[in-house]
This record gives sequence, structure tokens and C-alpha cells, in this order.
Amino acid sequence: MGAFDQSPRLPVYFLSHGGGPWPFMGGEFRSHFDWLEASLRDIPQQLPAVPKAVLVISGHWEEDEFTISSGEKPGMVYDYYGFPDYTYQISYPAPGSPQLARRVQELLGESGWAARLDAERGFDHGTFSMLQPMYPFADMPIVQLSLKRSFDPAEHLRLGAALAPLREEGVLIVGSGFSFHNLRLMGPGGTAPSQAFDGWLRAILLQPDPAVRDNALRQWLKAPAARLAHPREDHLLPLMVVAGAAGNEAASCIYGEKFMHAVYASSFGFGLPGLHNRFDRLAGEAVV
Repeated sequence: MGAFDQSPRLPVYFLSHGGGPWPFMGGEFRSHFDWLEASLRDIPQQLPAVPKAVLVISGHWEEDEFTISSGEKPGMVYDYYGFPDYTYQISYPAPGSPQLARRVQELLGESGWAARLDAERGFDHGTFSMLQPMYPFADMPIVQLSLKRSFDPAEHLRLGAALAPLREEGVLIVGSGFSFHNLRLMGPGGTAPSQAFDGWLRAILLQPDPAVRDNALRQWLKAPAARLAHPREDHLLPLMVVAGAAGNEAASCIYGEKFMHAVYASSFGFGLPGLHNRFDRLAGEAVV
């Protein structure tokens, strides 16, 4: 399987995807996501070309070995609980891309991973909740790539580097997680630890030396409030993949707010020179 045709080099993103099926809901709960939604809707306008497909590394899919969704018409994975009944019938009917799945498998094989294809895997909410605002017509081909249960940050950084050629083949690489993910502290109790961790994350991502950045990500457990921010690193590891794919390119903060008036949350893009960070409400705050 050969590469996709060459295209303008696309940026890469680590996105905080929000809770459950929020884009399909209304009312007060839905209103908490207005600022996040605005930032997601803006992303297609940031790109130098329309992608041919999107590759999502979702914090909601873990396997013993890297696994790639390869179905032509993926279904849905309702990986949340406690939401209204109708949210378990929603659909995001975007097509898959077996061609891209095989290309990802090829790239991983060249780097020494025996990646597996999964034709049955559907879209989890780490994928459809983020892509519904970005591509509301569900017409963009989507492939998902799992995390590896080793949760080794260095391995996931190397994974990102292996995927980097896709950026010049028209594939938008997105890591979908959340910069703070402790469901027990998604209220006032999470304010201090999320602020501390978000400050560290911004400091290491927005500084100019990619070697310093990647070394800090490998040692993320040394960050302030690391385990309070991420009791499990499933929602942080997609950032490692994205940073690996970014290479030497600098990061920009494309979204930031005190989510639900309680916890600090951010999203980042790499390879976006000169982008005005108009969706970052936390810009200028002192790093703690």
C-alpha cells in the first residue's frame, strides 16, 4: 500500500473533547460547552487545505497492541453512562477509510510495530463528540487508532513520529483526550490541581525547544498535581502522539477556559505559525 498523494503539510492537534455526547444535547448541560464548540468549529478554517481524511487517536480506545479501525461504515460506541436515553441512539455516520487504515498499518510496520486492523470498531465519544462540531455533515472519512495499554509515553511519542508522513498526504492527525481528566474532581475540588497541571502543560508545550518539550512529556509524572490531573493517563497520551508527529514545530494554545467554572482545560495545535489564540481565555495567567 503506497502513500496518499502529496498535499500541503497539515497541522496536528491535541483536543480536549468534552463530556459524553454533548454536541447532541441541549439545555444547561449543553451550554457548558459553548466555548469549546466555538474553538472546534474554527479548526477547519485554520487548515491550509481540506483534509482527505482524519486520523483520531482517542483516549477512549486501549488495546494490547496498536489497533486501527478499518471498516468502511463504522458504527457507534456509546462509552458513557448516566445520559438521557436518546443519546444512546445518536449517530455520526461519517465513512471510514480502509485505505488510510492500511497506510497507518504500513507506517507502524516500518517502525517495528505489528499493528492490527479492526473492521468492527465504531466511533467512540472521544471521536464523534469532537468531530460533530468540526465536520457537522459527517462527510469526512475517519479512522481511529488505539492507545497501547503499556501507557508508555516514550512509545507513544515514537508512534507520533512514525505517523508524521501522513501530514503531507492530506491526513489530519488529531489526539483526542482532555487536559484534565479526574471525574471525581470535576468541580471546585479540581480547580487548584487543574490550574497547576495546565500551567505546567502550557509552559512545556509553548516553549520553543522540542527536545525539552518531549523530554518533559516523557517525565510527565513529575509535573505539579500530575496524578490528581490524570489518575489514569488515557486522556493525556493522545498528546504524546501528537507531539511526536509535530517534530520540531511549535505549539499554539487554540482553546482554554475554566471549564464549568471549575477546572482549567486547554487544547493545542502544532504547526500553526501566526495563529491568533482568540479561543484561549486563560492566556496571560501566571504559570503556577
